[in-house]
Amino acid sequence: MPVHPKKPPAKTPRQRMQTRREAMRAQGLRPVQHWVPDLRDPKVLADIRRQARLLAQHPENDAIDAWIDAVYEPDDR
Repeated sequence: MPVHPKKPPAKTPRQRMQTRREAMRAQGLRPVQHWVPDLRDPKVLADIRRQARLLAQHPENDAIDAWIDAVYEPDDR
């Protein structure tokens, strides 16, 4: 009967993540954490809507839109 080598014990999720991070660092990458607005939070949504209303009332909107139209170059590849 053939003798099979014993399998190493399974890695924990923490060990797997550490291995993954080491591999990524070996490729010259580093971890970066991003914080973004929580759009599930009604207070955040209300504040975004409030800010959008304020921006819509900006007295220079027409000039800003004209400038964007003048400098915008669509990517027509």
